[in-house]
This record gives sequence, C-alpha cells and structure tokens, in this order.
Amino acid sequence: MDIIQAIILGLVQAASEFVPISSSGHLVLVPWLLGWPQPSLVFDTVVHWGTLVAVLIYFWRDFVALASAWGRSLASRNLDAPDARIAWLIIVGTVPTALMGYVGEDLFESLLAAPAWVAGFLLVTGLVLALGERLGQSRKEPHQLTFLDSIIIGIAQGCAIAPGISRSGATMAAGLFCGLKREAAARYSFLLATPTIFGAGLQQLLDLFKTGNVAAHLPPLILGFLAAAISGYLCIRFLLSYLQRGSLYVFAVYCWLAGGASLLVAMLATDLLTH
Repeated sequence: MDIIQAIILGLVQAASEFVPISSSGHLVLVPWLLGWPQPSLVFDTVVHWGTLVAVLIYFWRDFVALASAWGRSLASRNLDAPDARIAWLIIVGTVPTALMGYVGEDLFESLLAAPAWVAGFLLVTGLVLALGERLGQSRKEPHQLTFLDSIIIGIAQGCAIAPGISRSGATMAAGLFCGLKREAAARYSFLLATPTIFGAGLQQLLDLFKTGNVAAHLPPLILGFLAAAISGYLCIRFLLSYLQRGSLYVFAVYCWLAGGASLLVAMLATDLLTH
C-alpha cells in the first residue's frame, strides 16, 4: 500500500465509521473496486484507532465525568447518578461484543476477501437503519436504558464483526429500538465503541510487533491513522448536528445503492471469470 492509498483509506475509514455505512465494508469494497491491494488487518485496526482518538478528543469531558461517577458508584454502591449508570451500561454492553468477537473472529476474517458477502451485508445494514428509524420511539436518554437494553445494543455491536454490517448503524438502530432519542442513540453508540475499538487495536498491534517488521509498516500506518483521526472528529460533529433534524433513511438508501451496485459488479465479475 502506498502513501496516497493509506491517506484515502484513512479518510474512508473515518467517514464510514461514524456515518452509519460500515467502515469495514468500505475498507473491503473501495480497494477492490479501484484495483488496490486489500489493506491488512493491522492497517484496518490502526485506522480504527485513529477514529478512537477522534472519539476520545470529542467526548473527553464525557469520559472524565463517566470515569469519576463510576469510581464514586463503586465506593457508594449506588447507581442513582446518571453518569454512573451510563458507565456501567457501557461495561455491560461491551461483554457480548467481546464474546462475539472472540468466537466469530476466524469466520468473519475469511469474509474480508469476499466482496459479494460484504455487499450483501451492506444491504442488511440499510434495512436495519430503515427499521430502526421507522420503529424507534425516541423517548429515552442513555441513563434511562435498562441493563437488558445495554446487552441488546452490545449484541448489535457484536454483529458488526461481519464486514458490511455498520457498527454505528447497528448500535444506533438497536438504541432506537430500545427507545433512545436519535442523537442520544448516536452518542451512546460512540461511547460504547471505545473499549471495543481499543481492545481490538491492542491485540492487532501486539501481533504486528511480534512479526519484527514494524518499521516497514510505519509510514502508511501513521498517515492512515492521522487521516482517520482528523476526519473522524469532523464526522462526529457533522453526524450529531445532522441527527438533531435529519433521519437515518438517507444512510439506509446509500447502503442499498452502494451494496446493490457492488453486488452487481461482483456477480458480473464472477460471470466473466466462469465464461
């Protein structure tokens, strides 16, 4: 992967991570459609860490408040404070995501090389977004979620191990199903993603250092990371502002168009190879 490709894919990762259109799916489909080499899992993870930095910078006040409230709740054994409850909801919601990632990692890594599967999952993401927008009741704030709600949203996030299933889309839609207001669902989605992205990134970076070939990967990794972090911050601002007045339908339509077009190209390419 050259430097230009790394920067472009870093921008693609950030935009499609926070805008609910599947970052993992786009990191498969964009290089495939352009004839570029597929990015390694390490690159995928490092640009995810770039978006993690964007989340930490944008929500740093929230994370300080959550950590402080969580510590006080341990001392007092009381979850009355809204921030303390949200912190525990995030912890509980992360458990099913981690379990699903551990169990399904090998299966879904094999799908990374199958654009037709990715395109199909992108169509599913569009359906999930449309159903969430249509059936969501938009009445709750995050601290009003139950622990069962947090498990449901965590399971939805775990489904995003399949490339083409948008993590933010799945968790936002699940949040809407559980009664969250649209902007609150987005904020909770971003906060819930933090431990998952960190854990996955840490594992992949440890694997990279074990290879003993870190220096060869550094230039594209650094530039991809920076592109993802900067554009990710801007995309968070855009999405939270947009969701104050806009709906998820526009993203559902995009997923259907992009998924349908990619699936058609994959089918035509397969047909050409077999004749």
